[in-house]
Amino acid sequence: MTDATTVRLATRGSDLALRQAATVKDTLEDRGSRVELVEVDTTGDQLRDELIHRLGKTGAFVRSLDEKVIEGDVDAAVHSMKDVPTEQPDELVVAGVPKRASPGDVLVTPDETTLADLPAGATVGTSSLRRTAQLLAERSDLDIRPLRGNVDTRVEKLLAPGLQAEHEERTEEVKIREETADEDYEFPYDQSVEEWFDSRSEIERQALGREVDTAYDAIVLARAGLERAGLLHHVEYRDLPATTFVPAPGQGALAITAVDSEFAVKLSDVLDHPRSRAETTVERTILAELGGGCVAPMGVHAVLQGSVIRTTVRVLDREGAKEVRATRDLDAQRHIEAAQSFGAALAEQGADDLIAAAKRGAGNDDAATVQGDTDE
Repeated sequence: MTDATTVRLATRGSDLALRQAATVKDTLEDRGSRVELVEVDTTGDQLRDELIHRLGKTGAFVRSLDEKVIEGDVDAAVHSMKDVPTEQPDELVVAGVPKRASPGDVLVTPDETTLADLPAGATVGTSSLRRTAQLLAERSDLDIRPLRGNVDTRVEKLLAPGLQAEHEERTEEVKIREETADEDYEFPYDQSVEEWFDSRSEIERQALGREVDTAYDAIVLARAGLERAGLLHHVEYRDLPATTFVPAPGQGALAITAVDSEFAVKLSDVLDHPRSRAETTVERTILAELGGGCVAPMGVHAVLQGSVIRTTVRVLDREGAKEVRATRDLDAQRHIEAAQSFGAALAEQGADDLIAAAKRGAGNDDAATVQGDTDE
């Protein structure tokens, strides 16, 4: 794709969003385009103390960027696919779906503990209704607490209490060593406080300076978010099985929106990954058929396998006590129609009732309860 003009790509200003947009920028530049990233403040960024599901509809991190596209201020916008509403303005298309990153979730702990081995009543942080319900379905004893912020912030909140306690212990031992007159006293650490601090990773050093209100035993994040933030190798984590912790529709994928035009076709030629396009289309078609948006605990995961797209759907109530779950192989050649039929069948099996109840619950949420930022 070559053009004498500069392609202007809208993006949110968070570190993760900028990293994602930079991958699109690099791809376009490799094909000869000049690209400029334009940071846009979104509704989701402005409402830092409000739950996503309290906004009443999806698109809190999308609408402001797409308005810039429609108005002609930018040429295209880069989004996390799972943030994009299934109902889009008629002028817009998803012009590109690059190769998808891992769609799954991970359990992050200070010490690589598994979900089964977390202590009874453990405090787990997540900003997702879906993850909350799936966690409670596995472990009803867990204390699920809201967790807000970008990926770095969430990891820092997890690590902070343990690191700060260790720093305090080391500092106290230094005081004891300095004050004791006992010649037999042995300092229990092989590093000074300064050496220990310097040996910490950057994310750990940031955590040492963070004030937190909640001590989390674990948090749940999208693996793709950790990868794109460059943190996957700096935390202890366990992959959660996608068959049980069914990912959000479109999780791990990017969506580049543009006005429906010849330019959008050119973007598609450069950016589109056919497999990722097909899988996310199935997931979003089922989401649209069921109408869950972000107010219902719903996971949809599609995987292209030869001539079929194996698709797993899990819809739960908010407490994880009731659910409708099914897996079906959809004909890849007619995957949109097949996905619509699958969604309709799930609705008849009771998914509609669970989603309706979730929507009623959204209207009764405590305004002080907050759901956080997107994590990919």
